[in-house]
Amino acid sequence: MFGKQVTEPRLRCVLPFEAAPEEVPLLRRATAMQLSQWGMPSEADEAELLVTELATNVFKHVGEGAPATLILERRGDRLRFEVHDKSRAAPSLRSSECDEECGRGLHLLAALAVEWGTMVTAAGKAVWCEIPISAGRGCRRFERAVETLEMYQATTRGGSLPGTRLDAGLEESAVELIADLLHWTAARGHDPDDILDRAQMHYEAEAA
Repeated sequence: MFGKQVTEPRLRCVLPFEAAPEEVPLLRRATAMQLSQWGMPSEADEAELLVTELATNVFKHVGEGAPATLILERRGDRLRFEVHDKSRAAPSLRSSECDEECGRGLHLLAALAVEWGTMVTAAGKAVWCEIPISAGRGCRRFERAVETLEMYQATTRGGSLPGTRLDAGLEESAVELIADLLHWTAARGHDPDDILDRAQMHYEAEAA
């Protein structure tokens, strides 16, 4: 009998950018918005600081204008940040000196992150770090909801409408999904109001 490996779905966001000082504020804002959408706004300050150092490391040591990619990913109870670039030169943390040109960013990563490191990739290298997600935030129910809404949005609209904020697009998808579920409920002979009342009771009990 053949088995099937089941892997836990992950929240993941990929943000390509060019290594330049003016790109850093954009990456910081995009990171904060993404974490807010995932239900982890409390991690935004620390995340923005780490993203700043990772991105700054690229244009200082690889070169301004170099193509790079930031990947944000939730892995269990941790939040992982990876910055990929096309250089194979791995940065090193110097314990004897920590100045603006070599080491400040890495010392900061080492101080803030639970783990950090570098890895060789097919196109170059990646510098990564992980921080813990605060207890009680980004719960599995919220994570499942985001995954469901993103899939629902993709099948009904082919993605967000142009010019629409990502969280606003998901909100509209939530309304449409609930409406579809109520139609399904009525078609199965159940009372939609009863289903809504039961769902509200579940929510209030867990929120309390």
